[in-house]
Amino acid sequence: MASFLEQLRQITTLVADTGDFEALAQFNPTDATTNPSLILDAAEKPQYAYLLDQAVAYAKVHADDHKAQSQLAFDKLLVSFGCEILKLVPGRVSVEVDARLSFNTEATIKRSLKLIQMFEEAGVHRDRVLIKIASTWEGIQAARVLENEHQVHCNMTILMGFPQAVACAEANATIISPYVGRIMDWHKAKTGRTYAATEDPGVLSVHRIYNYYKQHGYSTAVMGASFRNVGEIAQLAGCDYLTIGTALLTQLKTTQGELSQVLSLEKALAKPEPKVSLDESSFRWELNQDAMATEKLSEAIRKFAADSDCLESILARKLEA
Repeated sequence: MASFLEQLRQITTLVADTGDFEALAQFNPTDATTNPSLILDAAEKPQYAYLLDQAVAYAKVHADDHKAQSQLAFDKLLVSFGCEILKLVPGRVSVEVDARLSFNTEATIKRSLKLIQMFEEAGVHRDRVLIKIASTWEGIQAARVLENEHQVHCNMTILMGFPQAVACAEANATIISPYVGRIMDWHKAKTGRTYAATEDPGVLSVHRIYNYYKQHGYSTAVMGASFRNVGEIAQLAGCDYLTIGTALLTQLKTTQGELSQVLSLEKALAKPEPKVSLDESSFRWELNQDAMATEKLSEAIRKFAADSDCLESILARKLEA
């Protein structure tokens, strides 16, 4: 019998969630995703030191003052990792715009377009890049402009609640990344319960979003993310995309048994949910009413921002040297 990994590959597009592109080859994913934390982990490995050196050299040539050089080196490093990853996957790479801009629409648009420009300077067409943007109201509005006016494809990340999913679809985002494990973490901490995969709050959240999108014909794809175990992944078999870290990809590769398709268009249509639309005030209210989504969104932005600070500090020291 085929492994869970091979069975899953038949019904879901597999995406590797890593900044360590050397680990990609053994899993043959279609796409790959990164974030500041993953890039920071990879950047601290000696085999990737040359990418940091290249980013610093690029920044010294293309920016004048130290602050501008640090920012440009940061973006160049993200692009360089993305370019290396694209040599190993046939599809797309997701690269995250600076999380510290999560509440600034115009700045997010500007930095996203800069990243796309840098990819295209490196010979990578924008169709192979997904710009990851935090699913704040400001981030979603940035995605609306990028998608509809600049043909830049966006992957809306740190998505914890249904209001975020509704607003992202209405903005015509290419992909959303609803988190699974972090939702479950919150509920487990609040209740003390250990959740079976079939009742996992994160899994159920993705079920609702996937079904809602299919019922109402949204083109936005759903990519489950942030998994804690193979059971969560199995319960999302059939989702448009699943982005999975290398440790869980390894477990899927060695797990035998029958994997059933849980999500499908036919099943989604059997559970109708009324269509809703959210303006800014209703979005903020609905998100505010979801304590889990509010807390985990803020927590994740703080974590990614802190890792961005660390990565930029490493580059700044290299610039000074």
